Amino acid sequence: QYGSDDWHRFCRAHNLDPSMSRRGNCWDNAVAESFFSSLKKERVRKRIYKTRDLAKADVFDYIEVFYNRVRRHTHLGGVSPEAFEMASV
Repeated sequence: QYGSDDWHRFCRAHNLDPSMSRRGNCWDNAVAESFFSSLKKERVRKRIYKTRDLAKADVFDYIEVFYNRVRRHTHLGGVSPEAFEMASV
């Protein structure tokens, strides 16, 4: 579906650059896989949540409080995403 003419026309109409590679190329998923690896290693591994709501709240806290505001990212020059955005404004 993401290789269809309709999708490409939609992307062009909205100035979007679709991220598509050739079949069998793993690079499209690299960012998501890196994030979920960090989430598992740094937060949820070996934790048992009593409820789904507690798990959701903990993952939200990891993303919004730690990952985006505090955690340093090597691909951003060793600063957090929030600090990186503030520096580029």
